[in-house]
Amino acid sequence: MRITQVKVRVFEYPMPKTFHPTWQPLPTTTARVHTVEVHTDEGIVGVGSGGVPVRWDVAGLFLMGQDPFNIEQHYYNLRSMACFVGRPWPVEIALWDIIGQATGQPVYKLLGGGSDRLKAYASTGELRGTDARVEACKQIVADGFKALKLRFHSQDWRDDIKTLEAVRKAVGDKIDIMVDGNWGWRISPDLQKHRWDLRTAIAAAKAMEEYGVYWLEEPLDAFDYDGLAELRSHLTTLRLAGGELNRGPEEIRQYLDKGCYDIYQPDCTMIGGISATRKIAAMVQAEGKVFTPHTWTNGIGLVANLHCAAAGANVPYIEFPYDPPNWTPEARDFIFREPLWIDSEGYVKVPDKPGLGLDLDEEKMAKYEVPERGQLI
Repeated sequence: MRITQVKVRVFEYPMPKTFHPTWQPLPTTTARVHTVEVHTDEGIVGVGSGGVPVRWDVAGLFLMGQDPFNIEQHYYNLRSMACFVGRPWPVEIALWDIIGQATGQPVYKLLGGGSDRLKAYASTGELRGTDARVEACKQIVADGFKALKLRFHSQDWRDDIKTLEAVRKAVGDKIDIMVDGNWGWRISPDLQKHRWDLRTAIAAAKAMEEYGVYWLEEPLDAFDYDGLAELRSHLTTLRLAGGELNRGPEEIRQYLDKGCYDIYQPDCTMIGGISATRKIAAMVQAEGKVFTPHTWTNGIGLVANLHCAAAGANVPYIEFPYDPPNWTPEARDFIFREPLWIDSEGYVKVPDKPGLGLDLDEEKMAKYEVPERGQLI
C-alpha cells in the first residue's frame, strides 16, 4: 500500500446559539472543522482532525509514495515538520485510521486496549453567572453524566468558589466535580490581568478541597514546573491536572520528574499523534500517575483521544465537551451521521469499526464544506 494524496478540507456550521468561551476574548458563532484526508492506492482513505489547523497538506512532501504502516518513520518526519509549520499531528492520526481499516481492527485494539467504553465527564466551557451555571449543571446531571467540570473565570476567584458551592449543593455529593483554572495556556496573554500567582493558587485549591473537587487543572502557567510542584505539596485530597496543549513527551517528562501533576491530559492531536500519546500514557502510568486525555477540539479529535484512552490502564474519566444549550454534540459533531452521546450509565462508547470508526455523513459534508482560505492558521 502506498500513499497517493494528502488533502485538506474545511467545514463550517453556523451555531444556533453564540458560545462565549472562558479561554478567549471573542465569542464563537461558527463551528469550524478542518480535516486531513490521506489517500492510498488501495482506495483506503484515512481521516484526521483536531489540534491546531496548520499546513497539513505539506505532509504530502514526506508521505507521497510511502507505506502508511511505517508509523515511526512518519512520526519523526512530522516532528521535523512541526518545527517549521506548527502541529501536523492529525496527519498521523489519519495514518492510524488507514492502518485500522487495512487490518480490520479499531485503533484502540491495535494499541492493546480492552476498554470499549469510558466514563464521561461533561466539560463545560462558557462564561456564565452562578444561577445560569447551576441550571446548566442540573441539566447535565439529568442527562446522565456522573461528573462535570467547571471553568473558573472571574476576576476574583472567590466568586467562582461561590459558584462551586452552589453547584455542589445543587448536584449533591455523588457527582464528581472537576475545576479548570484555565491558566496554563491563554489566548491574548496581554489580557490576563487576574492570572493566579502561587499564593492565590494555594488559597483557591484549599478552598476547593472543602467541596470535594476531584481535580484542579492548570492553576499556573504550563511551564511553571517548580510552582506546580510546590502547589501540589500543599494539597491533601485535591489532585492537580494538566498537559493538554504540551508539544511532546519531553515536556511531560519534566512534569513527572518535578512532581507537578497527579493527572496527565495530553491530547493526541496536539502532542505527537496517537503513537506519542500511547507512549506518554505508558510513561505516566509507570510513575503511578493517571492518564486521561484532553479532547476539546472537535468530534474527530474526541474520537481519536477516545481510542488512546481506551488503550490505557485505569483511566477514570474521558472529557466530553458539553455545555447546554450553547455547546452541544450536534454542533461539535456536525459532519457525523449521528453525534456521540453517553449511555444510560454515563459512559461513552468507543467506535468499534475498523480504524477510528468515524461515521461521517457525506451529505452533511457536502452541505457544510467551504473553500480553504489560503494557508491554514
